[in-house]
Amino acid sequence: MAIANAKVTLKEDIKTVWKIVTSLENYAWRSDLREIQVLEAGKKFIEYTKEGYATTFTITTFEPMKRYEFDMDNNNMCGHWTGLFSKTDNKTEINFTENITPKKWIMKPFVGIYLKKQQAAYILDLRKAIDEKQ
Repeated sequence: MAIANAKVTLKEDIKTVWKIVTSLENYAWRSDLREIQVLEAGKKFIEYTKEGYATTFTITTFEPMKRYEFDMDNNNMCGHWTGLFSKTDNKTEINFTENITPKKWIMKPFVGIYLKKQQAAYILDLRKAIDEKQ
């Protein structure tokens, strides 16, 4: 099991950040994705990487502008993601935690590094999406 956490403050209002992060239709800002397929609105979706690798997500908590959580599963791992959102002046603090269990023993030594890299790319993409909006 590996746990990674990213906590940053963004120079954007919470409503905008929430909308960007939780949209399953507007994902072009994500540099790692080719497609999102909604299986059950508000409950289940599949993300496909640029290489076509699929991960299924099941939404477990959806509290607008406060908390967004889902379980993740693919051939290599399973886990849980928690996103906490809080408002500070006209800025938004995000606190994202990912808890992953690799399904293949050979991946165990690398999963922590992979998670940190994925989170850093996601935050960078999110910052770019906010900058492009302004």
